[in-house]
Amino acid sequence: MDATLLPELADCANEPIRVPGGIQPHGRMLVLDAGDGHVVALSENWPAPPPLAQWAGWLAHRTALLQPGEAPAPLATVTLEGAPWDVTGHRLPELVVLEFEPAAPALGLQAPVYDLARRFLPRLQLAASVPELLALGVEELKRLTGFGRCLAYRFDDEGHGEVLAEALEPGYDAYLAHRFPASDIPAQARQLYLLNQIRLIPDAHYVPVPLRCVDAAWKPTAIDLSWAALRSVSPLHLEYMRNMGTLASMSVSIVVRGRLWGLVSLHDHAPRQVPFEARVACEHLARLLSLQIEAREDNAEVATRLELRQITLEIVSHLAESDATLRQLTEEPVLLRLTRAAGAAVVLDDECWTLGQCPPDACIQELTKRIAHHGRELFHSDRLAQVLPELAPAAPDGSTPPLPAAGVMAISISQVHRHWILWFRPEVVQTVRWAGNPRKAVSDDGRLHPRHSFESWQELLRGRSLPWSAGELAAALELRQALIGIVLRRAEEMAEFATELGRVNKELEAFSYTVSHDLRAPMRHIAGYVDLVLDDEGRQLGERSQRYLTHVKEAATYAGRLVDALLDFSRMGRAALKRGEIDTELMVTELVRELSQQQGERRVEWRVAPGLPVLWGDPLLMQVVVRNLLGNALKYSRGRDPAVIEVLPVRRPDGAGLEVRDNGVGFQMKYVEKLFGVFQRLHPAEEFEGTGIGLANVRRIVERHGGSVWAKGEPGQGASFGFFLPTRAQES
Repeated sequence: MDATLLPELADCANEPIRVPGGIQPHGRMLVLDAGDGHVVALSENWPAPPPLAQWAGWLAHRTALLQPGEAPAPLATVTLEGAPWDVTGHRLPELVVLEFEPAAPALGLQAPVYDLARRFLPRLQLAASVPELLALGVEELKRLTGFGRCLAYRFDDEGHGEVLAEALEPGYDAYLAHRFPASDIPAQARQLYLLNQIRLIPDAHYVPVPLRCVDAAWKPTAIDLSWAALRSVSPLHLEYMRNMGTLASMSVSIVVRGRLWGLVSLHDHAPRQVPFEARVACEHLARLLSLQIEAREDNAEVATRLELRQITLEIVSHLAESDATLRQLTEEPVLLRLTRAAGAAVVLDDECWTLGQCPPDACIQELTKRIAHHGRELFHSDRLAQVLPELAPAAPDGSTPPLPAAGVMAISISQVHRHWILWFRPEVVQTVRWAGNPRKAVSDDGRLHPRHSFESWQELLRGRSLPWSAGELAAALELRQALIGIVLRRAEEMAEFATELGRVNKELEAFSYTVSHDLRAPMRHIAGYVDLVLDDEGRQLGERSQRYLTHVKEAATYAGRLVDALLDFSRMGRAALKRGEIDTELMVTELVRELSQQQGERRVEWRVAPGLPVLWGDPLLMQVVVRNLLGNALKYSRGRDPAVIEVLPVRRPDGAGLEVRDNGVGFQMKYVEKLFGVFQRLHPAEEFEGTGIGLANVRRIVERHGGSVWAKGEPGQGASFGFFLPTRAQES
């Protein structure tokens, strides 16, 4: 239960439980100065001054061995009022705290700790799972202490305790598989459980015995009793025990990897004392239990990580063998196996590809934007609706429909771009059984009271998925590192390829320029000499010879035009760009006027849309682009009456361009990639003149500006050609 729902819990959380200023009445306390050994404070249940002079023989020697931060150690057994008392002590930085408790008969070799090592430890080692370990532990602790009920529970990530094992006698309520809310144990009490791992309350009706300071430099509430077994506990906790029908309790901490993993809690309907030797055995048992739990969890974690690493290697291997684009990840279900997810998505800026059961693309895009604000390489949640409430819409009838996803885990692949890989898990509706309604009551006077009811109380939890395990989180991070390595390596390869390609292109441009330049003169010479032969010897040649020479001249002339076109194409790649603002409306108007003079008697409707955009580019080169597009539209609409040619604006947030449409012969879209190639033609030269290099020039010029070209067509229905240039800001 979230403590923010109950502001009154702050009173309980801030209670001075470490310095209560008193002890439980079943023992006595003596506090000495760590330097000279004088009495600083003592509990008020001493009937007479403690006989320090009689204890001088062992007191100074044994207390000198105590070290600050260590648990209380047995020091001696002394006689008080004719009865034996066990003395334990622990050291604070400035003080030595001595605790006296009535001694139980000495058991010697029958002490519980020996029986624990001989009989219990071998059984513990044979347990196959954590619940089996806990089941053995609660049975043994119940046997050692004689308490009527012993239960073990594990804390979840929110601090709630789930009961995993239980041993009880008739007449005690069973709590197996129930949960105790996190608010039952305040944060500072959990810290004490981590520090002092065993605590006994023999009688919930006890009246605390105050400490009395003899040394005026000290106050009872300044003496830290965190390590003291006799430390008086919070009145709220005693009330909690009585509400639960428990008059005696003992708690033993289960500490795994330095954190409070869980507790073993023992209860009895009647007051019950546990001798020091039995408590030592219980503490040893808890440490053995903690070590075994840690070993089982570590073994399971290692096995899981090995399995997930194999899956990671499979993903990386598949990606390395393909084109290494992240989109490839969504083509293999192995990506879902890595995190036991129902769906996965790859987001590359505004593009999204999914696999399995995922929310809509728009939700995924919005989710990545919100996750990015967290600034983490790895983000995970088992309550996705808290991150993206849009995923949990209310149904019209007021019911809650199933969520498209309730859990998400995401890794970022780039610190610059919005590149994410996400996994989704479905909602798992849980019915949680609590040991009573997990809400504390506040009386009319505003004082906080512990819960009164511990009867089984059920709660339905919605909007959650299964949580992501530590192994799955580690596997996702490992995959992230591998993907970044692949992407960087491929980027290096592409950079090397681009450098080499640039060098080759420059060589090809130089070669094509040289060849085309050197071929112009021979082609003209061939045509010229054919003219001379026909002029001087034409009358003496037969009709067939004249026809042959005419074909030679036409071929030479056409070859010359091809050479000129190739030379122009080469110059387009070598000329420096001189960018400026281009008034396309004025440019199109002048080109339409020029082309109209060439159309002869044909009926042509030029439809130029108003408000054509201003472009940022080289005016001369872009005039070549527009001239080619308009000229092609005029040429390939020959035979239409009338021919209709439209010029339309193209506007986007990042740039602008033009599109030219006609109602001409069109083309099949399967050949669209050939249109912009050098010397590529889709129509016979006999029907439509040209060299097949005009559109190649268009693409080359536009791409040098950082833009793009496109074409659409349908046979007999016309075609449209367009280009797009980035804005000045985008280009820079």
